[in-house]
Amino acid sequence: MTHILLAGRTGQVGRELERLLSRGVRLAALGRQKMDLCSPDSIRKAVRGISPDIIVNAAAYTAVDKAESEPELAMQVNGVAPGVLAEEAKRVNALLVHYSTDYIFDGVHAEPYVEEDVPNPRNTYGKTKLEGERAIAAAGGAYLILRTSWIYSAQPPNFVLTMLKLGREKKELAVVDDQVGSPTWARALAEATTELLRQSDRARQASGVYHFSAQGYTSRFNFAKRIFEVAREISHTATGSPVLRPITTAEYPLPAARPLNAATSKEKIRRVFGVEMPEWEDQLRGFLKEIQLQFLPPQGKG
Repeated sequence: MTHILLAGRTGQVGRELERLLSRGVRLAALGRQKMDLCSPDSIRKAVRGISPDIIVNAAAYTAVDKAESEPELAMQVNGVAPGVLAEEAKRVNALLVHYSTDYIFDGVHAEPYVEEDVPNPRNTYGKTKLEGERAIAAAGGAYLILRTSWIYSAQPPNFVLTMLKLGREKKELAVVDDQVGSPTWARALAEATTELLRQSDRARQASGVYHFSAQGYTSRFNFAKRIFEVAREISHTATGSPVLRPITTAEYPLPAARPLNAATSKEKIRRVFGVEMPEWEDQLRGFLKEIQLQFLPPQGKG
């Protein structure tokens, strides 16, 4: 029976992975108490004690804006720890599966990014995630780096839950319309990852970086628009969402700069493994149906 070590069991993706992987494999799902990513010794002790066949690293420092004021902590978790995991994975002959981000790109391309495009992160979070990618590759073991995008789940904080909360509190919301990405439900990402894990032998032969997020892409503004439209359909109400006003990223300054075009091509992973996730709108509908939202009375025109 395959023995899997899952790091980051309390995160959005980690929770979904633990639920899915608890059937049919020997699973050691670890949180910070049992494997502290800020401590290389803790990482080494955990991996050597378990000696897994596969390590899935779903742990990360994901507070994009906060990373600007905590660069050392972000680098330790996102940059240093993945390299230690990769070294230990090689030591016990394990496959390492690690999640990265489309924020390693600068967002200036007109077309979706492919894996061969040169990274140029615009913020500390992206820089630390890129360092993690490089450390994993430098370790020389078997690995899959999966660059994903705009993750959401029933566990806050994330864009979908934030929009729904604000929509119940405000009559009007301003949403940036010049940032493009692939909104990805953590459940769909976890399910697709389990498909990859069933091909672990092939993965060892096809080590590398893969873009791995929902099919298609959209702007933040259109994503928000569809959140409220689909939610209204599910709740069987004709109204109940705020008026949405499109703005530019420049009109909504944040501590961390965001790439404008973070769209990525998922052709490589489909070609190599035959795995792809559903379209982003289908994922959103599935998520909203699952959480069975009940909306408060409308506070603005719908």
